[in-house]
Amino acid sequence: MSGPGLFARMRRGLTRNRARTHPAAEDPRLRGRTYAIPFDDVWTGALWLAQRRRGWTVTLADDQRGVLRAEAVTPVLRFVDDVEVRITLDPDGQTRVDMVSASRTGRGDLGVNPRRIARFLRALDRHLGAGPDRILDVTRRRREPA
Repeated sequence: MSGPGLFARMRRGLTRNRARTHPAAEDPRLRGRTYAIPFDDVWTGALWLAQRRRGWTVTLADDQRGVLRAEAVTPVLRFVDDVEVRITLDPDGQTRVDMVSASRTGRGDLGVNPRRIARFLRALDRHLGAGPDRILDVTRRRREPA
């Protein structure tokens, strides 16, 4: 796996209590997804998964704005974290999924938030049957000449 090394991930886990996706994120797990799959299919799949994640309670599901919000309770210490999944159409009409996961307490999350995002996105890939031909690399698409 490319991306930040072990020391950088450990330092991040002790000093940050929030993780978010971005197409240019150094950590490949946090690059979000751009799917060549219709919005409705991705929305339905993401909602289905969020409703079934252990420890998650969906608090908002707005398909018009493409926003899912949930509270995620950590298994051992029972901390409540906030999760937001945004599903939108990008300028090319492809379905984009971005996430934020934030701890309500503490200065560091010990890597819980990046792992939560990575696991949700992998589960969504599997649920949608999205292989490499349906998950688009937006960094490559931006660099191609028009």
